[in-house]
Amino acid sequence: MSSKKLKNRWLIAASAVGIHIAIGSVYAYSVMTNPVKDIFGVDEATIKWSFKIAILFLGLSAAFMGKWVERVGPRVSGTVAGIFYGAGILGAGVAIQTGYMPLFLFCYGVIGGIGLGIGYITPVSTLVKWFPDRRGLATGMAIMGFGFSALIFGPLMQALFDAVSVISAFYILGVVYLVLILSSARYIEKPPEGYLPEGYKPGEGKSIKTDLAYMGANDSLKTARFYYIWIMMFINITCGIAVIAAASPLMQEQLHYTPMQAAAVVGLIGVFNGLGRIIWSGLSDYLGRSNIYVLFFAFQALAFYLLPGIRSELLFLIIIFTIITMYGGGFAALPAFLGDLFGTRQLGAIHGLVLTAWALAGVAGPTIYDVVKKATGSLTITLQVFSGLFIIALLVSLLMNVNIRKIRRGQKFGASSGVVV
Repeated sequence: MSSKKLKNRWLIAASAVGIHIAIGSVYAYSVMTNPVKDIFGVDEATIKWSFKIAILFLGLSAAFMGKWVERVGPRVSGTVAGIFYGAGILGAGVAIQTGYMPLFLFCYGVIGGIGLGIGYITPVSTLVKWFPDRRGLATGMAIMGFGFSALIFGPLMQALFDAVSVISAFYILGVVYLVLILSSARYIEKPPEGYLPEGYKPGEGKSIKTDLAYMGANDSLKTARFYYIWIMMFINITCGIAVIAAASPLMQEQLHYTPMQAAAVVGLIGVFNGLGRIIWSGLSDYLGRSNIYVLFFAFQALAFYLLPGIRSELLFLIIIFTIITMYGGGFAALPAFLGDLFGTRQLGAIHGLVLTAWALAGVAGPTIYDVVKKATGSLTITLQVFSGLFIIALLVSLLMNVNIRKIRRGQKFGASSGVVV
């Protein structure tokens, strides 16, 4: 091991949180919707396209840039993410100032979206290597920052819109994101080869569970478990993001809330989204990652089926908030789960490939909800469709468990851990 002084792994985790808090501001997009659409003179649906494009490019850039992120390391990739995301927001400000809508879509959606994707996967494999003993907790902390970001930047955006012009607000935010990401990226780095945390050195009586395999991104695509986890994530995100997108009208229809009361619930959804990321990912270190996903899907299949018939306001809200914690928890437990399944050799690249599920689900979820609701006019049927999707996810998660046990048995009797199954 190198004689170079070892960095504090908790400060590495804090740096990862800094990156994710900055890029997670995309979840506060609804705050800027009305001010920006009024400047461009377009409707709400049109201005939302920049958000959809940003999420699409988040997934695409995470998939296509994953191997590059692994090759250059977190400091370089984090710096590039900061430049892209900061430039995207600054460019969006220029677009607003010039009144050119296509430039706004390109800067916020494409340029900013690329920064989102690179920034999202940059800390993941690094944290897994620094925290082999607490993978779920470590990656959960970073991704919690992404979920909680809207609580920080949503009010900040509105305060800036009120205090200065919308144009100036975008310029200020662009600089803030740039500085926050670049300063965080300067500290984060990979641990030395063979690193083990204090208390996990050979002969001290503690051990770390062996990963199921140690393979690259290309080899992971030859395994059944890659497609199992892709389907699981696609369904979890599709159903969760549908609830988030329809939260306000859902509260007004089911609980007869006023628009203001429904807006308050939307704010609480952001809180539970963030809490779920740290709570479930931390629990996954003890309950097992595959078991956590089985729990997610079993609960949500039942919850979505029962929700339309629930008349108790408290019970309805408890179930909705629990669903949201599982939506966030699915994201947070994912990097650690991928490390368990494929090892850390090209974890960032594999994570990026799985995040294509997010890119597609971001469009599929709200679309399925709107189409079914419009065609049937029934909230009951709409939520039952999502319940059916969760039954499929539950079956796939059980197949994943069978696959894992099969490989573990093979390893126990001397089979190679890198076998493609």
